[in-house]
Amino acid sequence: MAMLIDRRYNPFRDFEDIDRSFFGDNSLAEFKTDIRDIGDAYVMECDLPGFRKEDIALNLHDKVLTIKAERHSDFENAEKKGSYLRCERSFGSYTRSFDVTGVDTTKVRAAYNNGVLAITLPKYVKPQPTAQTISID
Repeated sequence: MAMLIDRRYNPFRDFEDIDRSFFGDNSLAEFKTDIRDIGDAYVMECDLPGFRKEDIALNLHDKVLTIKAERHSDFENAEKKGSYLRCERSFGSYTRSFDVTGVDTTKVRAAYNNGVLAITLPKYVKPQPTAQTISID
């Protein structure tokens, strides 16, 4: 009932829905990410609230780290769609990619806790050349 009253007294509210459907609601399309340099590694912290750990995937390919998160909703289900009066929560697939040149990709670690995906990316350390004496037989 409150929604009906709200719409009746605000005729411009419909323009928000038109704008959202035309331009897309990308508030999560590029989820917010902080990247810190902690000396021997970089730490990425990605805000992904409301996602289940099993709906988040990380992929490393050719020095590019791709983070993909997918959120499902009952709104996608045609049978349940009709029961919604309003559906504002975002759902769908969200992807970001980052260049990780200079990172030791064999040692990357990730953890997901309280809606934040934390990724530790150790810096690549070039092996120091070593010298040794070889005996002659």
